[in-house]
Amino acid sequence: MVVRYKAKSNITNHYLLTTKSKQAMNNIKKGFFTLLIALVGGFIALWAYTRYFNDPQIVTVQQDQSMRYASLPTTYSGELPDLTFAAENSIHSVVHIKVTQKGSYSSSGNLFNYFFGEGYHSQQMPLRQGAGSGVILSSDGFIVTNNHVIDQADEISVVLNDKREFKAKLIGTDPSTDLAVLKIDASGLPVLKFSNSDNLKLGEWVLAVGNPFNLTSTVTAGIVSAKSRDIGINPDQMRIESFIQTDAAVNPGNSGGALVNTRGDLVGINTAIASQTGSYSGYSFAIPSNIVQKVVADLKEHGEVQRALLNVQIGDVTAKVAEDYGLDKIEGVFIGKVQEGGAAELAGIKDNDVIISVDGIPVNSTAELQEQISKHRPGDKVTVVVKRDNKKKPFNVTLRNKHGDTEIVKDDNPDNIFGSKFVAVNDRDKQELGIRYGVKITELGNGKFKDAGIKKGFIITQVNKNPISEVNDLLRIIKNARGGILVEGIYPDGEVAYYVFGIDTK
Repeated sequence: MVVRYKAKSNITNHYLLTTKSKQAMNNIKKGFFTLLIALVGGFIALWAYTRYFNDPQIVTVQQDQSMRYASLPTTYSGELPDLTFAAENSIHSVVHIKVTQKGSYSSSGNLFNYFFGEGYHSQQMPLRQGAGSGVILSSDGFIVTNNHVIDQADEISVVLNDKREFKAKLIGTDPSTDLAVLKIDASGLPVLKFSNSDNLKLGEWVLAVGNPFNLTSTVTAGIVSAKSRDIGINPDQMRIESFIQTDAAVNPGNSGGALVNTRGDLVGINTAIASQTGSYSGYSFAIPSNIVQKVVADLKEHGEVQRALLNVQIGDVTAKVAEDYGLDKIEGVFIGKVQEGGAAELAGIKDNDVIISVDGIPVNSTAELQEQISKHRPGDKVTVVVKRDNKKKPFNVTLRNKHGDTEIVKDDNPDNIFGSKFVAVNDRDKQELGIRYGVKITELGNGKFKDAGIKKGFIITQVNKNPISEVNDLLRIIKNARGGILVEGIYPDGEVAYYVFGIDTK
C-alpha cells in the first residue's frame, strides 16, 4: 500500500513539474515574441524616421511664417505721387491750336496752252481744318508746337486756357525734329520752364497735357517707359528722332502739347503714339526738352536751325557687328564711314571706330548720339570718346555745318522773292508726288509769281532747267538769270505746271 502510494505521488509530482515547465516555456516564448515585435517595431520606426524625418532641409518650419490670401488690402500702405501741383502749374501754359488750309490750286499743266491762249485756271479745293496743342515759352507769346500740326496751314489760331483766341504768326519750322515756333500778340502769359531731359529716369512719373479730340485742358499721367526711341515716323531725310517713351495716354490733338515732370517743368513735346487704330493703345512719344530748347532758340535767333554735324555714317553696334569687327563688348555707336574733310576726320576719328560717349554722356544707339550732337551748333567743341582696337581714346571735335565749315548758317533768303515766301519741300510730299526735290510757296504776294498765274502751294522743282532743292538755289538762279525765267513744278493735287515770265536785266 505504501509502495503504491509513493508511486502515485511520484507520478503526481512529475505531472506538476511537467505542467510548470510548459507554462514557463510558454511564458518565455510569449516574452521572446513580444520582444521580437518590439525590436521589429523599433527598427521600423528608426528606418521611417531616418528615411522621412531626418533631413532638416525638407521639414524645417519657421514659426514666424504664415500663409495669406492673395487679395489686396482695403487701403494702400504706400503713397502715390501727388500730381496736382504739376497739373496746376502746366495747364494754363498749354494752348489749343486750330489750323485752316484753304487750298486753291491750278489744275492746268501744259506749256503749249500757256502760249496759245487757253491759259490756266484754278480749282477751289475743299477747306481743310485741323487741331493740335502748343506750349507757351515766353510771356510775350512765343509758342512751340509740332511742325506736322501747322504744316501747309493758311491760317493758324491759338486758343488760351482762359478761352482768349489769337491769330498766330509762323516764326520758323524744323522738319528734321518736327518742331515749329509761333508768335501771338499777347503779354503776361503763363510759361513753362525747361527741365533737363537728360536727367529723366525710367519709371519716373510724368504728365501729358494737351487737347485730345478737341477736349481742351486735358491731363493724363504715366511713367517714362524708355528713352532715345527712334520709331521712324518722321519722313524728313535728315530726321532726328530720340523720343521719350511714356505710357501717359496721348490721342489725336495732343500733338505739340507738354510732357511735364512732377514739378511741372517741361521735359518734352508730345508728338506721336504707337497705334493700329489711330487712337492711344499703350505708348506715346515726346521730343526731349533739350532738343526743343535748342531748336526754339535757333529759330528765334537765326530763322533756321543751326545743325551741327560729325560728318560720319553710323549704325548701332549689334552682336554681329561686334563679332565681325572683333569688339570685346556690345556698346557704343559704330562708324561705318568718316566723311573726308569732315569734323570727325579732322579730329582724328577713323572708319570702324566705335563712339562710346559725347562730353561724358554714354551713347549706345544712333538715336542717343544724334540727340547729344543736336544740342550743339556749328563751331562748338565736344569731347568724343571712341573705342579703337578695344582701347578707349578721347578726341576733341569741332562740329561743322551742312556746308562743311564752322560758320553759323544764315538765312540768305530775303523776306520774299518776287513777293512770295518758300520752304523746302518735305520728304512726305516728295514721296506722295514722286519728286526728288523742290521748294513750296507758303505765302503768295503781289509780284512776278502771282502775275504769271502761279498759285499758293505750288512746288517749284526746276528754274531754267536747274533743279531747286533749297530756297537759296531759287534765289541764286533768279539773281543770275537774264531776260526770262521758265519755272517748272507741281501742285499738291499732282498737276504738273509750267510758267514763263520776264525779269528786269538791269
